[in-house]
Amino acid sequence: MILLEENNLVIFETLKAKFSAAKPESVAVVAIDFDGVKYNITNPGQDKGVITLSASMRIYSDLVAHGVVDLLKREYGDYLVEPEDGYDVTLRYELASLPEDKEAVAKKASLLKRNCFAAVFEKYFKMQEEESPSSEMATVHYHEEEAMYIAAQSDRVTIIFSTVFKDPDDVIIGKVFLQEFKDARKAHQQAPQVLFSYGEAPRELAGVKGVLSGDNVGFVTFVLFPRHTNPANRENTINLIHQFRTYLHYHIKCSKAYLHQRMRSKTSTFLKVLNRAKPEAMTDKDKKFGKRG
Repeated sequence: MILLEENNLVIFETLKAKFSAAKPESVAVVAIDFDGVKYNITNPGQDKGVITLSASMRIYSDLVAHGVVDLLKREYGDYLVEPEDGYDVTLRYELASLPEDKEAVAKKASLLKRNCFAAVFEKYFKMQEEESPSSEMATVHYHEEEAMYIAAQSDRVTIIFSTVFKDPDDVIIGKVFLQEFKDARKAHQQAPQVLFSYGEAPRELAGVKGVLSGDNVGFVTFVLFPRHTNPANRENTINLIHQFRTYLHYHIKCSKAYLHQRMRSKTSTFLKVLNRAKPEAMTDKDKKFGKRG
């Protein structure tokens, strides 16, 4: 299985090129990321010596209550400025005052969506670490009708993803794919526990408003233990878990593409066999002498 990058490569490559250019260059790039995230890289006021990166995110309003502003100040410092109109976050870079390691600055900027997601994870991981569980369950609407739910207990953090399968075939392939996650724990005891269900929400979501239901709705539950949420492993856990929905649907689409490719290949083989089995047309001479095909 392919692990997707936690950063946005378009943002990284664009900023890396502009930061290391011999002289300031103009830039105007609009990029769309997974989960309805929109980026805009531009020169404010046509000033080539300054580059701003702005992002509009569906998740941002849900994350404000979980400390996303403080986390962004911690990660980006003075680069974080008042957001541009129509955007939730804006980073401003003056090319003349960039540090020597400009690639690292570009890499951190490309992690903007990931770092916004990290706010809610860090909050609940710390609750578990301090053994101060809360009855409050965080809800993050990360994709159109879909949401992510997070709850902390003294010995674990539970993360539940709801996802909609718009194609009936996706439900079947998704079941096979998620079963592999569940079975993986038999071989890797350190892996988190993974549970999944279809149509009916897990009991942890009882009483939560706005939970989806239906035969095409799936729920995937990750149970993270202290070994996954401790400071040594926390960053890697966030890198992996925040893009699970993208990871799942990406591999479902890849599986369908592979099946279609195999079907076309097999159909082509069958047509060749049928063409070889087709009898030759009889000529008048063959008919006269009674030749059989």
